[in-house]
Amino acid sequence: MAMIDHAVVIVGGGPTGLMLAGELALAAVDVAIVERRASQDLAGSRAGGLHARTIEILDQRGIADRFLSEGQVAQVAGFAGVRLDISDFPTRHNYGLGLWQNQIERILAGWIGELAVPIYRGHEVTGFAQDDTGVDVELSDGSSLRAEYLVGCDGGRSLIRKAAGIAFPGSDPTTSSLIAEVEMAETPEWGIHRSAFGVHSFGRKEYQIVDGKIVYADRGPVGVLVTEQHVSAATEPTLGDLSAALIAACGTDYGVHSPIWISRFTDAARQAVAYRKGRVLIAGDAAHVHPPDGGQGLQTGVQDAVNLGWKLAQVVKGASPESLLDTYHTERHPVAARVLRNTMASIILRREDDRTKALRDTISELLNMDEPRKRFAAMMSGLDIRYDLGDGHPLLGRRMPDLDLVTANGPLRLFTLLHDAVPILLNLGEPGGLDITPWAHRVQLIDAGCVDTWELPVLGAVTSPNAVLIRPDGYVAWVGDLTQLGLADALTTWFGPPAGAPVRSSAGAQMPGNAQTFIVAIPSRSFLIGT
Repeated sequence: MAMIDHAVVIVGGGPTGLMLAGELALAAVDVAIVERRASQDLAGSRAGGLHARTIEILDQRGIADRFLSEGQVAQVAGFAGVRLDISDFPTRHNYGLGLWQNQIERILAGWIGELAVPIYRGHEVTGFAQDDTGVDVELSDGSSLRAEYLVGCDGGRSLIRKAAGIAFPGSDPTTSSLIAEVEMAETPEWGIHRSAFGVHSFGRKEYQIVDGKIVYADRGPVGVLVTEQHVSAATEPTLGDLSAALIAACGTDYGVHSPIWISRFTDAARQAVAYRKGRVLIAGDAAHVHPPDGGQGLQTGVQDAVNLGWKLAQVVKGASPESLLDTYHTERHPVAARVLRNTMASIILRREDDRTKALRDTISELLNMDEPRKRFAAMMSGLDIRYDLGDGHPLLGRRMPDLDLVTANGPLRLFTLLHDAVPILLNLGEPGGLDITPWAHRVQLIDAGCVDTWELPVLGAVTSPNAVLIRPDGYVAWVGDLTQLGLADALTTWFGPPAGAPVRSSAGAQMPGNAQTFIVAIPSRSFLIGT
């Protein structure tokens, strides 16, 4: 069969892959998805919602309303069973969103469809070989694809990660749980409960949130989560396994029958030692797996994609050197490492012995104090992420607030400037006071005024800057004044050398100015986002 070329091929249509495809398409990169499912349909619900920072990211692309219109707004952040209210946080989205993963994927798939991203459905990647100029990818039907980069987002058992030889160290499971969507002859007590083995919960798939409380539908499938008495192998669970686990935990299986889907997950926590090896990169569950506590898995994967997408696009287009891709690992690896740490801590606090109960009660008391609540809530919602871009203004390396701006063309929200994933130099000083002519073809210069108070979660109010350089992912790359000190260096670091200057690779060799090609392999499903 003939080999087909794309700039990017994404294998699998899970949230990470879909988001990455959208980011690349916005940058006019030729991207395609290879998905093993015949359709976008997802058996089961899997993840259960979105945290505040993920909603902000979707808002940066102008698509947040699509998700908000179908989900249930609620306070979803929490740690070790303690709900953490973020309604007083300085963000337009000071809440989370209850929305099942199959709905999230459907909306994302609709978005990339509008961006004309092709999807090769019913295909799997069976192998690949990389050389100095690209990657040959073999598909299950015998056809091949050729690209310059391969990014594996193909789940925790990633073929791409394994074939690339990227180590995946971490902890083995100490507990296992079943999650399912079933019918029950008897109605269980709704909500989250504890047993000697751990947590179990029940709730109908269809629900509404009224006055901050979940109100379930009168009929329909029941969502079940139950910790198993003993750690089970990572095999496909059966209805018999679910019945046995329910009887052990609850004394009855409630007449469970007619499963729509059943899945098993454990508390294993692993992270890739590197997110890139040559022309192969990984993202989402392929790069990190952890317990579902706190609902952070899908969020971390989507945010991996948004960090990686614009960087890959610039390298593909020849605007930036290949070394820019190394900042993906540098920035995102610590974020996932912290997620692994807090989920492992949360798992320990599930235990039902007297000492752990005492510790859990003590932590609950602490988290009901204002300052600890804010710190943990910002961590769990993703609003406190800071990439280490050096010392300076508190904004440096942090998310840019969605300010109300006044421009020559009228008022607008800052996030509207990020809809096309183009970097922005926001000049809040004298109009015309900043000159970035050598980068004008890559960076949008906006003269604006702002009367908002500059406030960040946890940190509070910060000094208003005169100018801010904002990356396509919404994080601040430079803060300065009209002297422009350090601006040229920041522009070169993140958006390539000035017009006319050669782009050089990390080895010092000049890179061609023509667009390059790469492949992205992506998971068809992500791990459970916790309840």
